[in-house]
Amino acid sequence: MIGVKRKGLEKALQFPCEKSGDQRLTPSAFFFGYSLFGFLRVRITHFFTGRLSSFLGNAESYDKKIYEFFLTLRFVIPVYLLYYRFNMPENETPILQVKELRKSYGDVSVLKGVGFDVEEGDLVSIIGPSGCGKSTLLRCLNALEIMDSGTISVAGVTLRRSEGEARVDPRFHNLAHELRQRVGMVFQQFNLFPNKSILENVMLAPLVVKEEPREVAEENALRQLEKVGLGGFAKRFPAQLSGGQQQRAAIARALAMNPKVMLYDEPTSALDPMLVDEVLAVMKALDAEGMTQIVVTHEIRFARDASDYIIYMEQGEIVELSDEDEIFTNPKDERTRRFLHRFL
Repeated sequence: MIGVKRKGLEKALQFPCEKSGDQRLTPSAFFFGYSLFGFLRVRITHFFTGRLSSFLGNAESYDKKIYEFFLTLRFVIPVYLLYYRFNMPENETPILQVKELRKSYGDVSVLKGVGFDVEEGDLVSIIGPSGCGKSTLLRCLNALEIMDSGTISVAGVTLRRSEGEARVDPRFHNLAHELRQRVGMVFQQFNLFPNKSILENVMLAPLVVKEEPREVAEENALRQLEKVGLGGFAKRFPAQLSGGQQQRAAIARALAMNPKVMLYDEPTSALDPMLVDEVLAVMKALDAEGMTQIVVTHEIRFARDASDYIIYMEQGEIVELSDEDEIFTNPKDERTRRFLHRFL
């Protein structure tokens, strides 16, 4: 019979050993408990002892190896479980959450309790008729417009206002500043400084906002320009570029801040149709890299081809949120069907 003598075990391991007439602590009892002792001894220990004793030596030597193996497991397994506990993926929180977002201009209610979540790496298109609140929603997400009430969480920064709050406290402004550093924004107009080169435009925000050393900012800016296909245009001025190139430079400028989320407010609306595809290609490439993107667009073809899902808005409300196939093949709401009837 294979067993390990009890001598010194309690003191060495500092855990209680049950009394046993056998006075021997087998590996099976040590690791699994005495309830499995008989089963493991008969079914496993005796079976392997006769076959492996010639390879490992006598039974006592084999028994010692088994004991040492289980002794190692006794301490390794808890360490592994602790490691797994602190390194296992958390229940993933959406990188962007919007709850009960409301915004009015005077008596006109523009956003009426809007709410949705965006998972990290998703590309979400927001479509809808002009004046339905799409651009206002996007500007609220970047705190360029101060919401009247609701909650916006982006990459761990949460802005919250209660209904009826008249003043915006300094803490809200500080959080809004922090949030903007995690969100890149691309506008309809390119908004590039005409007196600065493309490289200088892309470097500016990291230099001023993040106070990066100039050489670090320049290296990063060149890398972002390469990413959008403008590596050879760094020294040119905006007036020397086409509209599509300027918009790609604007995307590079937003990427230079290393944002967690990119927001686009109709980025192709000011472009010649021939230049639209080069901007959309950059956005698709960023999607392939895992960048989270929210796009307000009238480019229904792009929304259908590239989006993980689509939000349809009308009159300040989210009417329908669905994946790109379902919303075009089987829209649930009559208002969505009416808007998309040309594309169905």
